[in-house]
Amino acid sequence: MPHLEAMSKDVYLKKLGKNITRLRELSGISQTELALRCDKDRQSLNRLEKGRINPSIFYLLEIATELKVHVKELIDFE
Repeated sequence: MPHLEAMSKDVYLKKLGKNITRLRELSGISQTELALRCDKDRQSLNRLEKGRINPSIFYLLEIATELKVHVKELIDFE
């Protein structure tokens, strides 16, 4: 994994969003459905998938739980 200094915050957030989108699509779950399962609105999940927000660890735990993956998979940028 690259050192934190090697990438900007924006790059990390975009990579996180892409991982969440990929895992969600692999699970066959729509953005709306995942948002509902996490008790969020679709717009919030959309912003997360686009890398526009910095989610809390609890938000990531909710997403990982619903996608049946470990949080590590969401933040694995390799």
